[in-house]
Amino acid sequence: MTNNIFLPLAAKHTYFIGSVLLRPFSSVKNRFSKQPKSLSYRPNWLNSRSFSDFSTMNNVRAGSQKEFPLGLDASTEEEYSSQSSLLQDFTSIPTIDKAWTFTSDGEGSQGMFSISQPNLLANKKRRYILSCHISKESSDGVDFQWAAFPIEMSNVSVMIPSPSGSKLLVVRNPENDSLTKFEIWGQSLVEKEFLVPASVHGSVYSDGWFEGISWNNDETLIAYVAEEPAPSKPTFTTFGYKKENSTEKECGKWKGQGDWEEEWGETYAGKRQPALFIINVNSGEVRPVEGIGKSLSVGQVEWAPSTEGFQQYLVFVGWPSDARKLGIKYCYNRPCALYAVRAPFSKSDIHQSGTHAADNVSPIKLTQSISSAYFPRFSPDGKLLLFLSARSSVDSWAHSATGSLHRIDWSFNGKPTPDAKIIDVVPVVMCPEDGCFPGLYCYSVLSKPWISDGYTMILSSIWGSTQVIISVNVISGNISRISLGDSSFSWNVLALDGDNIIAVCSSPVDVPAIKYGSLVRKASAEASWSWLDVSSPISRCSEMVTSLLSSRQFSIMRIPVRDISGNLTKGASKPYEAIFVSSKSQSRNVCDPLIVVLHGGPHSVLLSSFSKSLAFLSSLGYSLLIVNYRGSLGFGEEAVQSLPGKIGSQDVSDVLATIDHVIEKGLADPSKIAVLGGSHGGFLTTHLIGQAPDKFAAAVARNPVCNLALMVGTSDIPDWCYAETFGDEGKSIFTEATSVEHLDAFYRKSPISHVSKVKTPTLVLLGAKDLRVPMSTGLQYARALKEKGVEVKVIVFPEDTHAIDRPQSDFESFLNIGVWFKKYCK
Repeated sequence: MTNNIFLPLAAKHTYFIGSVLLRPFSSVKNRFSKQPKSLSYRPNWLNSRSFSDFSTMNNVRAGSQKEFPLGLDASTEEEYSSQSSLLQDFTSIPTIDKAWTFTSDGEGSQGMFSISQPNLLANKKRRYILSCHISKESSDGVDFQWAAFPIEMSNVSVMIPSPSGSKLLVVRNPENDSLTKFEIWGQSLVEKEFLVPASVHGSVYSDGWFEGISWNNDETLIAYVAEEPAPSKPTFTTFGYKKENSTEKECGKWKGQGDWEEEWGETYAGKRQPALFIINVNSGEVRPVEGIGKSLSVGQVEWAPSTEGFQQYLVFVGWPSDARKLGIKYCYNRPCALYAVRAPFSKSDIHQSGTHAADNVSPIKLTQSISSAYFPRFSPDGKLLLFLSARSSVDSWAHSATGSLHRIDWSFNGKPTPDAKIIDVVPVVMCPEDGCFPGLYCYSVLSKPWISDGYTMILSSIWGSTQVIISVNVISGNISRISLGDSSFSWNVLALDGDNIIAVCSSPVDVPAIKYGSLVRKASAEASWSWLDVSSPISRCSEMVTSLLSSRQFSIMRIPVRDISGNLTKGASKPYEAIFVSSKSQSRNVCDPLIVVLHGGPHSVLLSSFSKSLAFLSSLGYSLLIVNYRGSLGFGEEAVQSLPGKIGSQDVSDVLATIDHVIEKGLADPSKIAVLGGSHGGFLTTHLIGQAPDKFAAAVARNPVCNLALMVGTSDIPDWCYAETFGDEGKSIFTEATSVEHLDAFYRKSPISHVSKVKTPTLVLLGAKDLRVPMSTGLQYARALKEKGVEVKVIVFPEDTHAIDRPQSDFESFLNIGVWFKKYCK
C-alpha cells in the first residue's frame, strides 16, 4: 500500500492529511463491479451508490481502465472478496445472551434462551427467543426438546420473566420522541400494553449496569430504572424569551439549550440521569420512587422481602452524582452503595410504630462502612442480603481489580437499618497459591443464583485465563470450582434449573455449546457435579467454519517473569499467562505467521472463550498469541496492582518476553510477527512498534491510547491517566488543571514519544464518538507516522464509540485487519 490514509468520514467536507486528499463517502462514486462470491452483505466500500470518481494519487495511474474503491487496489481486491465471505460465516454465528427456566405443569421444566445475531444490512442486532422443554431422564441423561423455530423480538430493549414464569415483561424503548411501551405477555397472548409518555420518564435502562427491573412476589408491581424526564428548556419567540404561562401571541418559537449537565461518559452520551419508577401491572399507573433526589444515580433495583403489616422496601445501588461524573463504563472504581427506600403502591401505609409511610421517605444507606456495593441479592428465606464489592478498585483507583462478596442480616420485621454489620463472605485474595482460587472476578450475577439449600450461590468468575463456575457457601465462605477442573475451556452460567446448572462452554477453537450440570450428593464425601452435553441448534455453524476450527488447537502457557527485582511483591513475581492458538498440522520447521493479541484495560483479561473475530483471523492461517500480561485480572490483587505507575514498561516487557518464549520454543517465525490491540492494547501495540521497531511486520491499533498528555484533557476518565501513569501517587495529585510537569510525565509514558523509531506498517481504526480515548489521539499518531514516511492506513467509523462494535463497523474492521495482515505477513 502507498502512503494513503483512508478516512471514511460522513461529513460533507474535504480533508487533507499530510499531502493526501481525503474525501467523505458522500462525494465519492464507486465503479467497482465485481461481486464477492457467496456474500449476501456488501460493505460500504462495495456499494456502487456510495462513491464518486476519485483519485488515489499514487495507486492508480491517470487514464487507467479500472478504478478501485478508496483504500483498495488490484492486489487487495480479491482478498476483500474471499475474506469477506469467510468473515460472513463467522459473523453469523449466534450468541447466547441469557437463559431462564420455569417449572412445568407436567414433568421437567421449561427453558427460554435469548439469542442475538448481527444483522449487517440493518446495522443492528437481531434478537430471538428460543424455547425448549427440559426432561431429566436419569443421572446420566437429559433431554432438551427445542422449538422448531426461534421467535424474533423486534425492537425489544429488555425482557424479564415474572418469578413464576407465567408472565413476561417486554419493554420497547422509544425512538425519537415516541412513547415507552410496556407489554405484559401471558402464555398465549399479550395481556396488557401500557404506553408511558416522555413527561413521566425517558427510555428504560437496558445497559447491564444501571439496568434494573424487578417483579414483586405477587407479580402486581414492577420496579425499574429509566431516564428521568427531560428538564424544561427556555423558549424563545419572535418577541424574545417567553416567560412561563405567558399570554403572548406566538408567531413562531424555538427551544433553547439550557444548562449543560454532566453525563456518565462513554456510551452514555445523551442519556439522562437514571431514576427509579414502579408500574402497576393491573392499571398501568407509573409512579416515581420519592425521596431519592438528584444526588444519586440509581440502578440494579431489587424488591426487599415483604412482611405482612409492614412497609414494602426497595433495595438499589446508588452512585453519587452531585459532583463530577467520571466515565463509568468498564470502570468499577466509582464509589457506590446499597440503599433502601420505601416503595409506592404499598399495601400498608402504617408502620408498626404508627407513623405514616409518607413521613421520612429519604433512602437509607445500608453499606456505610464500605466504598463499593452492587448486584444485591436476597437469600431465598429473605434473611440475608448478599452483594459484590469493588472496594479494591475504588480504594486504589485501578479501573477494575479483585472483587469481594459480602452479606448483611436483613431485619426480620422488614425495617432496614443503616448500621447493619457487613460480613466478608469472600475477601480480596492478594496472592493465590498455585492452582488455588485467585480471587473473585465476577461481572454479572443471576437474578436467582441459589440452589435448593438456600445458602449456596452459583457464580461465574475469572480464574487465570479462563472463566469458571464456582459455588459459594454464603455462611461458611467455602468456595468450590464446579465446572470441569481439568478443562482449559471457559464456562459461563446461564440459568439454574432447580439444583442443576445450564451453562455455556467454549474455547478459542470451539463454538459455544450448552452444558447441563447436576449436583451429585454423597453422604460420605463433599458434593460433586456431573456435566452433560446438550445438543442444541444454537451451536451449529457452517461446514466451512466447522472444518477450519477442527484444524486448530490451543493451549495456555505460563510465562515466567523476566528480570525479577527485589521490590516486586510475591504476586507480581509469579508467572503470567498467554493463550496460544495454532494449526494442528503446523511443522516445527515452517511456522505460520503470528498475531500477538493484546487486551485493553489494562486491568482486564482475554479469556479462553470463543471470539468470532479472533477465530476468523486464526482460520486465515495465523497463530495467535493472546497475552494476559501482569496487571490482568484473574491472578490475584498483587498482580493487578503491580502495573499502575509502570505502564509502557512492565507490560511492554511482559509482551516481548512472551514473544521470545514462543520463538525459543520454535512456535513462531521472528520475521512474521504482527500485533493487534485496542484501547490499552492499542497503547501497547504502538509502544511495541516504537520500542522494538524491528520486531513486527505489521500492526493494527483500535482506538489506541497514543498520547496521554492529549487524552487527559479530553477523555471521560482523566483519573485513569493519573492512576496508570503515577500509580499510588495518582489519586492524591489528580487535578482537572493538569500541570506542565504532569503533561511532561504523560508524554514520556506515551507511545508518541517513540514514534520517530517506528518502521512497521500500521492500520489505525477509530470510533468518531469515542469519549474514552478520543479519536484525536489516534489521528495525531497516524499523522506523525505519515510524516515519518511509515505506511499507515486510518479508518474512522463516524457513529461508533470506543468498542467499535456496531455490526457493520465490526465487520469492516476485521475484514481490513485480515487483509492488512495478509499483505504484510504472508
